[in-house]
Parts: sequence; C-alpha cells; structure tokens
Amino acid sequence: MAADLHIHTTASDGRLTPGEVVEQAVQAGLNCIAITDHDTVDGLKTLVGENKAGLRIIPGIEFSTELPQHEVHILGYYINWQEDELYGRLERLAANRQARLRLMVEKINRLGYKIDYERVLEIAGASVAVGRPHVAKVLVDQGFFHSVSDVFKTLLRKNGPAYVPHYKLTPLEVINLIKKAGGLAVLAHPGLIGSDNIVAELIRLGLDGLEAYHPEHNEEQTKKYLQIAAKNRLLVTGGSDFHGIPGRFPPHLGIFTIDSDLVTQMERFRQNVQA
Repeated sequence: MAADLHIHTTASDGRLTPGEVVEQAVQAGLNCIAITDHDTVDGLKTLVGENKAGLRIIPGIEFSTELPQHEVHILGYYINWQEDELYGRLERLAANRQARLRLMVEKINRLGYKIDYERVLEIAGASVAVGRPHVAKVLVDQGFFHSVSDVFKTLLRKNGPAYVPHYKLTPLEVINLIKKAGGLAVLAHPGLIGSDNIVAELIRLGLDGLEAYHPEHNEEQTKKYLQIAAKNRLLVTGGSDFHGIPGRFPPHLGIFTIDSDLVTQMERFRQNVQA
C-alpha cells in the first residue's frame, strides 16, 4: 500500500481544494495522505468529518522557519490544530502575511508596475497563504513580465527591489509548538537546505524525523538521510510535495509515494511518546 505525506491544497499554494485532493488520492489508490499546507490549518478544517473508505488523512502542516542564510521547513504530523497556542501563532502569521502583501504591492507600484491589492487577493482565491507567487502572477497577467520566474528574478527574489521580509518562527519555536500540539516534528526535504551542519543542529533541537524521500532528492541524498535518520533513531517520512501546478512534478497524486509501513512506524513512535 502507498502513502503520500506531503501535500498542499488551495488553503496555501496548491491548486486543488482539500476535497479535490482527497478525491484524487482515492482515485490514485493511496491509503494514507497528509495535508501539509504552509503555515495554515484552514485546509484541515474543511475535511472535518470527511470519511473516505480506505483512506486515512493525517492532520499536518508545513512551517517556514527563520534562519539567516538557509530556508528551513518543518513538517508537523498528527497535530491538534485546535490547540490554543498553535492556533494563536497561526493567526499572527496570517495577519503578518496580509501586512506584508500590502507593502509588496506598494513597493511594486512605486517601481512603476501598477497593480491592485484586491486583484492579488482575487488571483489567490481561497488561499490564506497569499504571497509572492500570487503577486507575480498578477504582474504576468497584466503583461509586465513573461513568466513568474522573471518576476522573481527582477523584483521578488530575497532582498530584491520589491521584496518584503516576513515574520517567521525559529526552528526551535516550531518544534516546540508542534510537540505541544501533540504532533511529530519532521524536517522537510533536508537536501534542499544546503547544509548538513544545519541538519545536525536541527536534530539536536529535538526533531522526531527526516523527510528522506522527496522528489528533489537524488538517490545519493536519499541514502544519506536514511543513514542519518538511522544513526539518530529518527523517523523516516516522505511525500510528493504535491501542489498541482502545471509543469511542476508530480503532475498528479500517486506518482511519487512511500510505503505505508513508514506510516505504521510513525504511529507506533507516536504511541510510545504519548505512553
């Protein structure tokens, strides 16, 4: 049986609604998925009471964290998304995103590219994680640039002319927040961080696992993180990092999966922690 523990929906930057994700997962023959939207649990709210025969849905989240030179994402699995502190922090992140978006639009307008804040929200649709990709799409739609990547290179790259930094939690804050909410903290795609010294430091901060299986990990990286996980007695997870974006791998669910035995190991680990 197959599972996919890294999936995004329209609640953040995915293109399918949570319900559409569930339907596609069932059609693909998956028996377990995790919804891991960026810095929000809004997608999980819409699935309360959802019951698809043969499909388990693990409540999850993917946090972006703050490190000066490296992008670190931490996945939370089996979280109680209604836990007070977690919910409060997520509300603060959402408020910051709105303020950041307004500042980006103001900067872009001052640079001579006239776009409307309301149009960005319209493009974002149901997503609560409105950000640079949505701004970039508006600029492309209005003919200022040929592609989203061109927008990022010219305006929205980190420290670019229209870039606005945003509030993020530290890795330690995220790990503690996930655990307080009853969840397991797993380092997302460690091979994309660019420093195994940072991976080692994050392990010391109390991670429960590593996402060794990821579409952007090559065979050598996957093997390395499996070995690191074994050495440190960490869980191993994996997922497609599915967004449903045309041209981005995987094009649909069921192409990149992991063995469901890894989910069973997660559940046993969780039971031992709670015992």
